[in-house]
Amino acid sequence: MFPIFNRVTIGCNNSVMVGGQTWVSFRKICVMGEMSLMKRLMLLAVGVLALCAIVVADNALLINGAGATFPYPIYSKWFDVYHNKFPNTQFNYQSIGSGGGIKQVTEGTVDFGASDGPMNDDQLKAFQDKHGSGILHFPTVLGAVVPTYNIAGVSSSLNFTSEALAGIFLGKITKWNDPAIAGPNKGVNLPATDIVVVHRSDGSGTSYIWTDYLSKVSDEWKSKAGKGTSVNWPVGLGGKGNEGVTGLVKQTPNAIGYVELIYAIQNNIPYGSVKNSSGEFVKASLAGVTAAAAGSAKDIPDDFRVSITNAPGKTAYPISSFTWLLIPEKISDAGKRDAIKGFLKWMITDGQNDVEALSYAKLPKEVAAKEMKALSKVQ
Repeated sequence: MFPIFNRVTIGCNNSVMVGGQTWVSFRKICVMGEMSLMKRLMLLAVGVLALCAIVVADNALLINGAGATFPYPIYSKWFDVYHNKFPNTQFNYQSIGSGGGIKQVTEGTVDFGASDGPMNDDQLKAFQDKHGSGILHFPTVLGAVVPTYNIAGVSSSLNFTSEALAGIFLGKITKWNDPAIAGPNKGVNLPATDIVVVHRSDGSGTSYIWTDYLSKVSDEWKSKAGKGTSVNWPVGLGGKGNEGVTGLVKQTPNAIGYVELIYAIQNNIPYGSVKNSSGEFVKASLAGVTAAAAGSAKDIPDDFRVSITNAPGKTAYPISSFTWLLIPEKISDAGKRDAIKGFLKWMITDGQNDVEALSYAKLPKEVAAKEMKALSKVQ
């Protein structure tokens, strides 16, 4: 709504006066006796509208966030839609990786963080020690991490076992025609070329999901590299962000990497099916991600920190995960606190209608209901 001023005047040799203060001067364009009343009124309207736009901009609330690239496409969509609904609330989100999001929210340089891997106990303690209060995890959507590759002459969807993926990323399986890869892909002409492994170079929730999965299916991976947003990769090239890994895989012959599903779809690069815990090869899909979440939805812990990789079920896609917004429990700026809570409430409800078009899965109803109750913890 435009503000109402108690005094607005215009004169040919003068200016627009608002509340006794000069805002828009017409001295250079208005010559005595040469401007019609209609033109003067039009200029007055333009001046007042410009002033109102400045006032609205000055009153806009800017909320800064940073973190995961995995959900960046849906976050960009949400922040744009929410700003259109509530123009005085503006979100600025930097897609820098989950490690960066955890670091910045802990340092207090952003209003919220975002991560595809939940903060561990040490990270939670570091936040508590610095701020004197806790941080809350709010699941936003579910997504899938997929093995994507660039092999000349191979455009079909390959099948990968857990043993093959662990062996490739450990550097033990080095050729594309290795029996561990060729066996589940009968009829596919795989070349005898060296595999180029691509992984994330930055602290990454996508890496957390990938390494969490590998740690569950391979004892050797668990002991040598383990799980985390950053690990000591046995082999490979590093790319920054899902964008960087996607770009490297596209540009590098015989490469294999891992990215969030939407990045593979948007860049039109092939991605494979993965053998799940029930022995079925499943290609990432909304149905497969939802199936992976189904078993944990009712038993999700109060802090929402849960892993659903390698989930049971014949149709479950095994490299699936929630992704989280990291919200400080205490927010001293009342305006930002109310705006963030308003956005979270909208995200949990109406915002879920946007997720499937971008290849994410909706929050299970049980999780959404539990999050609505958790909003009261943000003070």
